[in-house]
Amino acid sequence: MPRVVASGQGTFAEQILQIAWANDIKVREDADLVEILSAIDVDSEIPIEAFAAVAEILAYVYRVNAGQIPIDELDENQENNQ
Repeated sequence: MPRVVASGQGTFAEQILQIAWANDIKVREDADLVEILSAIDVDSEIPIEAFAAVAEILAYVYRVNAGQIPIDELDENQENNQ
């Protein structure tokens, strides 16, 4: 089962984002998913209500890593998901 492995708010969350951006890691904003996952303790299973959104993100990451999505389309896809 998928699990929450890290969580952060405020300054800590900003540091996570800065590290991601500095390493060219794409960040997806999803307020509904944030609301669900922020209520979950670290090392807890992801609730069934969040499975569809998490599965969509994992499938996207898999396609990117497999080279099925050209790198120049990443920014366009991110903008469409916000």
